[in-house]
Amino acid sequence: MKALLIAALLALPLMACRDETTARLPPETMTAEAVGRYCGMNLMEHEGPKGQVVLSKEMGAYWFSSARDAVAFSMMPDEIKDHGGLYVSDMAKAESWADPGADNWIDAKAAFYVVGSSVEAAMGGQELVPFGSREAAEAFARDKGGTVQTFDALTPAEVLGNGESEAAHAH
Repeated sequence: MKALLIAALLALPLMACRDETTARLPPETMTAEAVGRYCGMNLMEHEGPKGQVVLSKEMGAYWFSSARDAVAFSMMPDEIKDHGGLYVSDMAKAESWADPGADNWIDAKAAFYVVGSSVEAAMGGQELVPFGSREAAEAFARDKGGTVQTFDALTPAEVLGNGESEAAHAH
């Protein structure tokens, strides 16, 4: 019994860290007024998955014209880390590549990403194509190429670099 209590006490700090990495605020609905943080362009002018970082209830969200840009935001050391949630479009629920949907959001850290597919990000380069299930991501990868990865497995080279996966460099 004593060993169980010690194990539980040791796990508490890990559980607290886990809570900090999950979304605390719900995603916002994408509207015609949503403008990309990095490109300054209207999101609806670009096809493919989008992203958002919900800063707070008062400040609203930063919008991203691609899922890759939203994930890149999370990796950049100078960007805000204390936010209410990081979300990307769940492309399994999208009407089409051209219409990812205004409310098809998934916690970016829970998504499955297809890396290295034949599709391009909104502003060019390789897109990270997010899905709410591994099965949907694997089906997309069979059709468009690429590999399926979790958020934690994404590398800075894949996200911030030229978009190629490390596996592609090995061949």
